[in-house]
Amino acid sequence: MFETISEKFQVIFKTLRGHHRISEANITDSLREIRKALLEADVSYTIVRDFIKEVKEKSLGEKVLDLVSPGQMMTKIIYDEMVRFLSMGACELPLDRSFQTLMIVGLQGCGKTTTCAKLAFWFKEKGLRTLLVGADAQRPAAKEQLRTLAGQTDVDFFTLDEEKNPLAIVHAALKKAKDDNLYHRMVVDTAGRLHVDEELMKELTLLSQSARPDHILLTTDAMLGQDSVKTGEAFSRYLNLTGIILTKMDGDARGGAAMSMAAVTGKSVQFVGTGEKISQFEPFYPDRMASRILGMGDILTLVEKAKETVDEKEAKKLETKIRKNDFDLEDFLSAFQQIKKMGSLQSLLQMIPGMPKVDPKDLDEGKMKHIEAIIHSMTPKERGRPGIINGNRKKRISRGCGRSVEEINRLLKDFREMKFMMKRMQPLLQKMPGKFN
Repeated sequence: MFETISEKFQVIFKTLRGHHRISEANITDSLREIRKALLEADVSYTIVRDFIKEVKEKSLGEKVLDLVSPGQMMTKIIYDEMVRFLSMGACELPLDRSFQTLMIVGLQGCGKTTTCAKLAFWFKEKGLRTLLVGADAQRPAAKEQLRTLAGQTDVDFFTLDEEKNPLAIVHAALKKAKDDNLYHRMVVDTAGRLHVDEELMKELTLLSQSARPDHILLTTDAMLGQDSVKTGEAFSRYLNLTGIILTKMDGDARGGAAMSMAAVTGKSVQFVGTGEKISQFEPFYPDRMASRILGMGDILTLVEKAKETVDEKEAKKLETKIRKNDFDLEDFLSAFQQIKKMGSLQSLLQMIPGMPKVDPKDLDEGKMKHIEAIIHSMTPKERGRPGIINGNRKKRISRGCGRSVEEINRLLKDFREMKFMMKRMQPLLQKMPGKFN
């Protein structure tokens, strides 16, 4: 995600690093490029205008610290402003064990039904028992789709198969939840349309007024850019939305919807869907999303994912080594082997600051095994100190793993570039709030 805008920001930051001081004259071109990058990323014009104004004012009034360059300071200012824009309307869903009803709304084709199942599974992972309710009587097979997804995730499901009135379905579900007294959350899938119309809004408004849900979350497709923002504005006029869920974020190379949604609608983005799998669903953290948009990685999420698959001691060791730029091939291999449990390799690499862009074709299972074989053929000393790997050592490693010297050179080159970029990011990473705390 955000591939296009991230690449543009990397070019801008490279230019900024050449400045020895911050002045109106030497940041004018950079601000022009930032404006262009955001507009091309489909960020709302109003948001871009306000963003550029704030960055310019804060840049010219900011004292450059001795430990960082003007370029790094500008990067920090841009990061802070992006976090602020992404945080507008911020509101977190409580995770207490009291019973709460969540009504999920959105247009057809945005992934609303799948999102209901993802949300229920996420609650399950947090120890909250959820009842999934199929109240979409408009789309054929919507109830069956949700029933199937509920079965796959081992989440309880309820609907009235022949009932066409969503009010009747929801009231019956509420009665079941109350009588059973087993559930902490009830997630309701509602009907959608191909576009916002009066019939849809009337149905959803009546359902909201009757069922009185604790939360109403709008699901919308991030890949639609400004059309997603317009959908958000339309729904927020009729319903008291709690927040937004952006789907298909893994396919959103531009990133404009994420940055515009909160500022334009006044409603916070609560979750993002990052893939087709039920588990590919994350809470939305403005600071982490800003890091991804700016191509600076997402160390905190990387560490959290590591904690899900390795013990706390190992996760802390990984965090400390990345922070101190003491990350060697032994650590690389360890993290690499955990990827099968943590998700896609592409998503993990995007969280590492300065990681070179990798062609998805290079991330197939066979090539992943080749990298493992190369590192396994090295001695512990070579893994800890890759700089000692000379021509003779490369030939020995090549014979041991059956891979070419060229492949070994490419792996070592990528690793050196990653280490170099991580070193340059250290002053900025240390000063970012919420990182490594």
